[in-house]
Amino acid sequence: MKRDFENKVALVTGGASGIGASTALAFALRGAKVVVADLTEGPDETTVQIIKAARGEAIFVPCDVSREANVMNVIDKTLSNFGRLDFAFNNAGIEGISAVTQDCSVENWERTIAVNLTGVWLCMKHELPHMVKQGKGVIVNCSSVAGLIGLPGSPAYVASKHGVVGLTKTAALENARSGVRVNAVCPGVIHTPMVERVVANDGMTEKRLMEMEPVGRMGEASEVADVVMWLCSDEASFVTGQAIAVDGGWTAG
Repeated sequence: MKRDFENKVALVTGGASGIGASTALAFALRGAKVVVADLTEGPDETTVQIIKAARGEAIFVPCDVSREANVMNVIDKTLSNFGRLDFAFNNAGIEGISAVTQDCSVENWERTIAVNLTGVWLCMKHELPHMVKQGKGVIVNCSSVAGLIGLPGSPAYVASKHGVVGLTKTAALENARSGVRVNAVCPGVIHTPMVERVVANDGMTEKRLMEMEPVGRMGEASEVADVVMWLCSDEASFVTGQAIAVDGGWTAG
């Protein structure tokens, strides 16, 4: 693997597991110093331990992205430890509680929007000034296929992920001449702890989920991470304001 991110610094929210953990490791393997932000480090081998075992450099900073003081602390710790911020993968998110629109509780709506949408906005609010000052940087926000199409039974989640796409486009246009690019990835059914919870809580089977994917299988977290790496690389220097589906063809139909 090429180490084209040497001397660069990457921040990954929701980095303790799933897509976030895989992306944090991918950044490290390409030479970046990594800040892993999440509510907790996780019960098993942590992302930071995995990165260090691969001879990478990383720190963990606890963060609830729905709280501005937490986000500001992550940025402060990033700058105090590494002196700069080159890449940000704003990935932290929750699935919320399944219910049709009229049965969605106010509590579920507010919490899902707070983490999935307000959290992305707060992260960009405090990431962008440093990148603009540097004259270069890349932000990738994690939306979902639910940010591109509707999904019955998930009104809060769908609204939050559609919001991430709109927010991404707006920030990209605002910063198009600053040297900072902003894009989003929109994963389909990816083999992650979140999907495992959906299967357990909704009585869905992995077979049903796989049948939803035209390619006939779930995606892997590393496959989303690969797209994030490309978007952060100079190979994607003319790509900004895009919501890229990583979904096995789900949204092609």
